[in-house]
Amino acid sequence: MNSFYQLSTDILSALQNIVGENRVKTDQDSLEHWGKDHTKHFSPRPAVIVFPDTTEQIQEIVKLANHYHFAITPSGGRTGLSAGAVAYQGEVVISLDKMNKILDFYPADRMVRIQAGVITEQLQDYAEEQGLYYPVDFASAGSSQIGGNISTNAGGIKVIKYGMTRNWILGLTVVTGQGDILHLNKGMIKNATGYALQHLFIGAEGTLGIVTEAEIRLERQPQDLQVLVLGVPDFESVMPIMHAFRKDIDLTAFEFFNDLSMQKVLDHGLVQRPFETSCPFYVLLEFEAPYEPIINKAMQIFENCMEQGWILDGVMSQSLEQVQNLWRLREDISESIAAYTPYKNDISVLISHVPDFISAVDRIVAEKYPDFESCWFGHIGDGNLHLNILKPANLSKEEFFTACEQVNTYVFNVVQQFNGSVSAEHGVGLTKKPYLSFSRSEQEISYMKALKTVFDPNWIMNPGKLLDQ
Repeated sequence: MNSFYQLSTDILSALQNIVGENRVKTDQDSLEHWGKDHTKHFSPRPAVIVFPDTTEQIQEIVKLANHYHFAITPSGGRTGLSAGAVAYQGEVVISLDKMNKILDFYPADRMVRIQAGVITEQLQDYAEEQGLYYPVDFASAGSSQIGGNISTNAGGIKVIKYGMTRNWILGLTVVTGQGDILHLNKGMIKNATGYALQHLFIGAEGTLGIVTEAEIRLERQPQDLQVLVLGVPDFESVMPIMHAFRKDIDLTAFEFFNDLSMQKVLDHGLVQRPFETSCPFYVLLEFEAPYEPIINKAMQIFENCMEQGWILDGVMSQSLEQVQNLWRLREDISESIAAYTPYKNDISVLISHVPDFISAVDRIVAEKYPDFESCWFGHIGDGNLHLNILKPANLSKEEFFTACEQVNTYVFNVVQQFNGSVSAEHGVGLTKKPYLSFSRSEQEISYMKALKTVFDPNWIMNPGKLLDQ
């Protein structure tokens, strides 16, 4: 691949001819801004940033890349946490920022067709205007783009009821690494005509090609959402609480976080402690309650859990404002700990294995990170846990990351023992690539490389991410 210093004036001129001179940026500020994501492990070093606004322009750029043998990194909202959007070796970054239009709405199908640069929250707001709902939601919804969500199969806080991004994709328009435009599935619910190629691009992290448009299914709006925040004495109490509520109530979310995580949020001063009792762990659960009997059933379950000693204290939302504030206790964690340069692990196992899995990982953390603070939080309802190790002030970023990476093998060995995933919803990118074999067999990786070569024979698409040639 051509490096930053080898990108010729002929290539720059060709890119300007495709998208326009004012949509090709080479200044240092732009290179740093659009060449990175939220990870801090790698320094961005792209050659140029281009801003196409049509699928056909992206096709021309990809064909140009194959001709001149330069690499391409797709860029969305750059909210990723695995360095999947970091351009670190002189790539041409294709930003989807200008491809941000909602193109069509199909009321009878409850479906919308959009460009890949649409912001997640923009789609959520549009769905609400139509009296419908797009349920894939997470803290970065205000800046993440749908194309990036598709490329990482983003999950978030509602997976327990609504599933991952994959569950909402009815069709994709993509430009493959060869430069072909494919219209995959075209929005159909039923289509039994062979391989469902659209699913290969969901979670592929831009390594097969670039998603440019998507047909997305919408849902009815939830009614009268209620939130409970519960304080629990130990992690062993979390799963019985979940089982007790799920037995009789259809939950839309079930989240957990430890006391340190909540304290970091409270230190920001934007929300208050939900109740007086200080507890080692907290659970947040959400459910629809359009009818009074559902509220009564929730209170009955709460009281039964208190009697069992699984809950020390708790609060139920009494207004929409309180729903939002209680959610902030969970949703503001990532922002609250960002200043501590956290080392993030995003791991998952079957829900049935969560208690034993947490116990095993917690022992490793206590033994290997005795001087580091650990923020535990995650989507317990779907088996996804986020372990965030906070950097002490007396360590450099490099020293801290090196120490954390030495422990990864111990943690991922446990993940492998439980047949889990080293990346539940953040993708593989650069940061998890060395550990892919803990979740994928040698045969699987071989098939993945073969698929990569079919769609991207010159390996120009997002090189270095997910797979090595």
